Parts: sequence; C-alpha cells; structure tokens
Amino acid sequence: MNPLQIKELADRIIDEVERAIIGKREVLRRVMTGIFAGGHILFEDFPGLAKTLAAKSFARVLGLDFKRIQFTPDLLPSDITGTHIFDRNSGKFSLRPGPIFANIILADEINRATPKTQAALLEAMQEFQVTLEGEVQFLSLPFIVIATQNPIEYEGTFPLPEAQIDRFMLQLKMGYPDLESEIEILNRRHTRKKDEVKLSVITSKEQLLEARQAVESVFIDPDIERYIVQLVQRTRSDANVYVGASPRGALALLKLSRALAAIEGRDYVLPDDVKELAVPALAHRLILSPDLWAKKLTATDVIETIIRTTAVPKI
Repeated sequence: MNPLQIKELADRIIDEVERAIIGKREVLRRVMTGIFAGGHILFEDFPGLAKTLAAKSFARVLGLDFKRIQFTPDLLPSDITGTHIFDRNSGKFSLRPGPIFANIILADEINRATPKTQAALLEAMQEFQVTLEGEVQFLSLPFIVIATQNPIEYEGTFPLPEAQIDRFMLQLKMGYPDLESEIEILNRRHTRKKDEVKLSVITSKEQLLEARQAVESVFIDPDIERYIVQLVQRTRSDANVYVGASPRGALALLKLSRALAAIEGRDYVLPDDVKELAVPALAHRLILSPDLWAKKLTATDVIETIIRTTAVPKI
C-alpha cells in the first residue's frame, strides 16, 4: 500500500464517519492519524460532545471488534481484564475474558474510576497482553484504546496517573460545534427519525494493519528527527515545566508525523507535520510548575511557545 492509497483510504473512512460526527473533520483526521500510527487516543472535553459516538463510529467503519467500558468508582480491575471462573462440570477453572479482548476499547469517563482500576489498562496498552493468574493472554491486533474523560475539576473524578497518561499517543478535544454544524445535526436527526446513524464498513482489520506497515516506510530526514528531539528536550528545560516529555513522547511525535504524511499522500515528512502534531502529542505529558495555576498558563501554551522559538530545519 503506497501513500496515495493510504490517503484515499483515510479520506473514505473520514467521509463515512462524518455522516455521524458533523463539522469536526480536523479532529477526525487527527484520530485517523493516531490509528494509523498505532497509538491510543485520549479525549478530554465536556459531556455531550460526541466523544463516545466518535469511538463507536470509527470502530464500525474500520470493521473492528468494539467493546465499551463505562468507568465508575466501583469498577474493579477484573471487570476489565476478566477472571478465571470455576466450572463445576469439568472441575477446572476456565478463563472468562473481559471486555479488553477486542480491537477498539472505549474507556468511557476513564477518570471516574479509581487509580487501581485505571492501572488495569497499563499492561494492555504498552505490551498488548494481559496477565491473569500468572498466565499471559495476548490481545488481538490492532488494539486501540480510545478513552474519554471529563475535565478534572468536575466532582467525582480521579486524575489519571502520569504513567498512564504517557501511554496515550495523543490527546484531543472535540469542542462545541459551530452554529451551522449544530443546525445540521438537528436537521439530520429530524430527517432520519431515529438516533442511530447506520455507517458502512469501509476497511478491514487486515487492511488497517497493512496501512500501518506502509506508514513505517515513510521517509523522515535526520534534520527533522533532530527537530523533534529539540522540541521534546526543550520541554524538560523550560522554566515553566516541572516534568517534561519523555523519549516516549518523541517517539509518538515521530510516528504521528509519518502517519500524517501518509494520510496527506506523501512518502516523506515535512516540518509542518511535526508542528501540527506537537501539541496533541506532547502537551498532556507535561507537568507544569505549581505556581503557574495563578498565571493561567497551560501546557498547550508552553508547547506553542517552544514551537515558535525553535528553529525549523530547511528541507
């Protein structure tokens, strides 16, 4: 599969998902970039902005197995991974797999569960496997976690541990629709006379894996690799940042940049690809200095300043 074929496939997928998610093509394009890059995606935004619908729509259009986990304070780790159940007929314990054994997992309102339950996802997200009673159970590829969370200032939430946030390749916000888009949402609902939007399957598990493999062949100039590392290292030396992005952040930005180039139909990465994805790939990995709360400075502001003040390589 060459970049032009990847671009055509990505456009068809996004066009189909847009039948359900109206007026958010740029967000859907970034979700598609994350999926082709092989990463997990975290949505942080207010309720009712179609975060859950976006995850379900992509699973349907990509032709992948889909499971939804509603995170609540009383959710247990075994409710996610599964457990061994004693079978009286055979006299043996048998595995009852949890919802994590699917291709796309929607971890809905992930920050409403306790840290212990949130941690049940860590091994699966990084190693693509689950250990139950000492036995390793491998997950079927592709394996993608799309998590949603409400802003941490909402009551009844538990901020995600830094180790888990770092495993999300990018963090996105859906945002409110503009006036015309919201009118179109109402018009379409009135026309179809039901809530559900029937979406067609555009691709398959095998095609998605093939596209991911093709992304690995996208060329990136050594100067752009150096540019990525410079951006990441400046997050560690910035006076406003308490803990900067890890090397995992640099790898995420590399993978996302190559995936974006492929979606644009190119077999090479441009500096603009890196600049476009730096905020969603790095901002959620930063821990800002405590005194910045009074200044109302955000991690996005820090990354944008670093981008503006870092020399861009000439390719």
